[in-house]
Amino acid sequence: ETVVTQEPSLSVSPGGTVTLTCGLSSGSVSTSNYPSWYQQTPGQAPRTLMYNTNTRPSGVPDRFSGSILGNKAALTITGAQADDESDYYCALYMGSGISIFGAGTRLTVL
Repeated sequence: ETVVTQEPSLSVSPGGTVTLTCGLSSGSVSTSNYPSWYQQTPGQAPRTLMYNTNTRPSGVPDRFSGSILGNKAALTITGAQADDESDYYCALYMGSGISIFGAGTRLTVL
């Protein structure tokens, strides 16, 4: 069974930079997996931050950036703000119409 891996938790200082990663239990992540990233704040609907590796939907600030870093997908947040404190989920396309989500990373801003 293929598992999408994410850091369970990370922390960043206000104004700092943090990189969240999204890997596979077997194999490497590439642009062919069309990595996407979602922000989930308690009590709010999930927000799409990134799709197709590095494409931001309208309204997502450019301090969020997506990339492939080594054998993983990555979401980098620069100039971290208090309201970035959320859970972040990645999803990878595995073919045949199937996407697999990671268990999420809880980001603390402190």
